[in-house]
Amino acid sequence: MTHAREVNFDGLIGPTHNYAGLSPGNIASASNAGGVSRPKAAALQGLAKMNTLRSLGLTQGVLPPQQRPDLGALRAIGFSGDDEKILREAHESDPTLLAAIWSASSMWAANAATVSPSIDCADGRVHMTPANLISNYHRSLEHPTTTRMLRMIFSDQDAFCVHEPLPLQMRYADEGAANHVRFAPSHAEPGVEMFVYGFDREDPAGGARKYPSRQTRAACEAIARLHQLDPTRVVYTRQHPDAIDAGVFHNDVIATGNERVFLYHEQAFATSRSLITDIASPMGEPLVLVEAHDTDFTLEDAVASYLFNSQIVTLPDASMALIAPLESQENPRVDAFVQQMVASDDNPINAVHYLDVRESMRNGGGPACLRLRVVLNDEELRSVHQGVILTDELSQRLESWINERYPEELSADQLLDPKLARSLTDALDELTSILGLEGLYPFQR
Repeated sequence: MTHAREVNFDGLIGPTHNYAGLSPGNIASASNAGGVSRPKAAALQGLAKMNTLRSLGLTQGVLPPQQRPDLGALRAIGFSGDDEKILREAHESDPTLLAAIWSASSMWAANAATVSPSIDCADGRVHMTPANLISNYHRSLEHPTTTRMLRMIFSDQDAFCVHEPLPLQMRYADEGAANHVRFAPSHAEPGVEMFVYGFDREDPAGGARKYPSRQTRAACEAIARLHQLDPTRVVYTRQHPDAIDAGVFHNDVIATGNERVFLYHEQAFATSRSLITDIASPMGEPLVLVEAHDTDFTLEDAVASYLFNSQIVTLPDASMALIAPLESQENPRVDAFVQQMVASDDNPINAVHYLDVRESMRNGGGPACLRLRVVLNDEELRSVHQGVILTDELSQRLESWINERYPEELSADQLLDPKLARSLTDALDELTSILGLEGLYPFQR
């Protein structure tokens, strides 16, 4: 059997990390809107998280932030003049528009793309579809740079296929791997890919009453076709509308999985029982189910703690560990559930690592939001652009760059500062040299 591993490519939190509350249904983001953010602390927390994964013996990659502020996006909708004039007039027109073009939301790399490993795809290549993210304007600005970035990092077309994003139309609204889980006996073996959607053509609202659904079934089906997946090994399931209304804007806020392990809340899906059979039957092995009930903790606890936005990782000795946010430890009901899970012999998760990613959490993204999962065999890993694979040297260079280039704090009034905008462009120019990704950003071309 060919050796394969899951490589987590984390989004490096960008220097424009700010609290704008731009995402309806994301309760943490809305609750902290207008607050003063700490970009430097945020990026260092994210880098520390990546190094924790490395310390556990895992391969870790880095994805650079997007060019922000995106003044080109403002010019595309009719604003003109120098940078100061454009920023001022955008703010006067709509303050949320200004916040959108400064947003550092690309740090949540789980939304960058959906990825299928080569062993699942008929042509034997790793397939990636960048997410169009059209449900929110600030995120819809990301896909051109995301597509270019993925094609630079995964440039070997014999090993990788990076598709164009799906059509920019609500029928194909796609939020990436945040609504995708792959199950398999091991990373190296054929898997069953689960796609989670919020609405389809027959019921656009998806049953949710308070917050919008984001992922469409049509988008899930299109990705499965593009990735050349075996239809008998693909499962589509629907988010529970009550979960969406509780703040579960993506599936990875209420469920996750790794190899045969399936961790989820009983209110995650509309049809949990048939779903389990649909996954296990083609895989040929039973799932290891870790189900949280309302008697353990509520949907509100799940959203506040972001337990299900933890990472479950397979360690070199084949055991598993949970990478969870500190907020899960601080919720007594959730922590009790985790301790019971780790102590149990009924599942292979035997350790938990609680990490401080509070700056990301305050904007609505936990450990799993920050990473894109890519299963690679040894040959494919060698084909990846090595400049983004985290090493001690790269980590030290990134830490120095963050300390030198990032603002300590960022408030709403600073988004009007053209000098700050220019300084951050210079910072990103330096970052592409560190990562060997020169020419990534529009200003470099």
